[in-house]
Amino acid sequence: MAKESVQVLLSTYNGEAYVQEQITSIRNQTYSSIHLMARDDGSTDSTVDILEQILSHESHRIALLKGENVGVIQSFFELLQYSDDQAAYYCFCDQDDVWLPDKVDRAVRKLSQINKPAMYFSSTTLADEVLNPIKIWPSPPVRQPSFYNALIQNIAVGATMVINKEARDLLLCKSIDYRNLQMHDWWVYVCLSAFGEVVYDPEPSILYRQHGSNVVGGDQTLIQKWRNKWRSFRKHSGHRLLRKQAIEFHKHYGEMISEEYREQLEWFIAPRGTLKERVRYLKKSKLFRQSWTENQLFKILILIDYI
Repeated sequence: MAKESVQVLLSTYNGEAYVQEQITSIRNQTYSSIHLMARDDGSTDSTVDILEQILSHESHRIALLKGENVGVIQSFFELLQYSDDQAAYYCFCDQDDVWLPDKVDRAVRKLSQINKPAMYFSSTTLADEVLNPIKIWPSPPVRQPSFYNALIQNIAVGATMVINKEARDLLLCKSIDYRNLQMHDWWVYVCLSAFGEVVYDPEPSILYRQHGSNVVGGDQTLIQKWRNKWRSFRKHSGHRLLRKQAIEFHKHYGEMISEEYREQLEWFIAPRGTLKERVRYLKKSKLFRQSWTENQLFKILILIDYI
């Protein structure tokens, strides 16, 4: 029996230093029925030349889209829009990581048991620029993936994500304003936790390379983690990014979700002009982050009207 087709969706931007190694790791997957579609987001280095050189030898397995620089979120959604609607599974892929050989095989085995929209994600092995392992990252979720978690925290590393055809169709059935999204992987987690099934694999599936040009990177130390949180707090103060993303979800999917989910969503996006209203909200909210400390931080940010 032929294996179901998997399409890898690779977004590149000035990735000449690493993209060849990433594609080699895709070639070396134990799962055989894999096709790659890359979209270059307006690179100014030799990334496109490298991709075209690979394409000249493997046109039966690789397709290339060349586009303007629209940013990582829109680039991945354009890849989804142009993806093969006959494939059974779709993998998001960054240009600078290295996939472990059984990454796709493990994801397909887990997703093949599910007959509704579903996504797989895993932990990673955080690695330095030359792929020396640093640690397993991020920490495993304390609680099960949930819509109540997804609204205020993303626990899914996009570079490990695999979705099924039903999930692809769900994500493409609405025209989204990408400016209101935190990140493509966070949006996928919100949508799939609301309508489908989210599968977490604690075993790392990639070497998640850390270097000076990461769009999103892993925290190597506790000090680094909280330093990054403080910088994000200062940078995004007043922007209410979590609420913007939740409002975008409500606009497109609010009438489709369960009554209980819709109630929690609408309470979250409603204005809370006074401290009394914010305290009242926290008493009825079911939203949660994955650690006690993160939950206390969420409550503080609600009380000071940051979120």
